[in-house]
Amino acid sequence: MNRNGDGGRMMRAASGSGPLKVQPLKLGERIREIRRRNSWTLEEASRRTGLARSTLSKIENEQMSPTFEVVQKLAAGLEIELPQLFEAAEPSGATGRRTVTREGEGRPRVTATYEHELLSVELAKRKMIPFKTRVRARSFDAFSSWVRHPGEEFLYVLEGSVAFYTEFYEPVVLAAGDSVYYDSDMGHACVSVGDEDALILWVSTG
Repeated sequence: MNRNGDGGRMMRAASGSGPLKVQPLKLGERIREIRRRNSWTLEEASRRTGLARSTLSKIENEQMSPTFEVVQKLAAGLEIELPQLFEAAEPSGATGRRTVTREGEGRPRVTATYEHELLSVELAKRKMIPFKTRVRARSFDAFSSWVRHPGEEFLYVLEGSVAFYTEFYEPVVLAAGDSVYYDSDMGHACVSVGDEDALILWVSTG
């Protein structure tokens, strides 16, 4: 019996066409998948891992290979066990997905200027990140720097009015029912106009 020949035939049969090929692990894609599954921006992941935003971006885009010390920081900051970094990312292209978020059941995230409620957090590999935000800030001076992140963003005012600041445009006041679509890597910030906090809906592709 030609065992090598039989093994070759079995491998070709299992793969469907030609020898079986093992795809190399792309650590950067895995890190990005974990970060986006948790709806964390690069800035948030940087704060959690103690790594510079530029370093994280380079790792995610396979522009640099992290040292073991950096890998340990990534696992700790992303709140996973080290072996999970080296598991294959979840398959993309899922169809027929659906998730419902009841009133008040989103994931809260509070900052000095915003009170966010992240929506549809059960879905991994989302192309959009929807969230409601109660705008606490009353002045642009409340922000230490521009807010910016990759992608595009849609803002819709649900209640109250806001002054919407962007890096390359004059501020614009938006009332309930008004909306704006913009590049979110352009610096931006939102402050409430009036005595009451404004409530807005954000949808981000970042």
